[in-house]
Amino acid sequence: MSSSFTNTSTFTIANARHVSAKVKTDLKLMQRAYGHPNDADIDNYGEEVAQMLAKGYLGTVMYGYKRGTDWIVALRYTANANGTLAADDRAGQIPRGVDVSGASFYSYLTYSAKKDALSATEWDVFAGTLPFRRKGAAEPGTSGGSWTFGNTYSSNGSGVSRAEFKTW
Repeated sequence: MSSSFTNTSTFTIANARHVSAKVKTDLKLMQRAYGHPNDADIDNYGEEVAQMLAKGYLGTVMYGYKRGTDWIVALRYTANANGTLAADDRAGQIPRGVDVSGASFYSYLTYSAKKDALSATEWDVFAGTLPFRRKGAAEPGTSGGSWTFGNTYSSNGSGVSRAEFKTW
């Protein structure tokens, strides 16, 4: 007698919303520590992350403060959609104590290869469902500091790995 078992899973919008809720919590903590982003922007960033993760279009997304062209404090979320993420950490533990005077809040996003494979029409249809449209821009630099690995937020094996940037 023999038997076999196959288990397949799909990363759904519900899974993506679980992950994006943790990103939103981090952004709320950043707001408390540094003043921005505002609540409406936090909701919009969270919806963007959920929709992009659910479709597999997110590469990385960063939120933080930059002075000139360089980050001074930031959070970077890198999507991992291959089902290998096991940890689902609690949100929080953001970098604190950075002087953000003269700095502005900023967000920067990159796309996955799956998004890049879409036609312009397919992308336009999807982008129309997002809370806002991003415009092309240069990625902020990282002089005077370093990225360190932080939390992992996942559901059903996929999600994001977080890193924090803080100036020295």
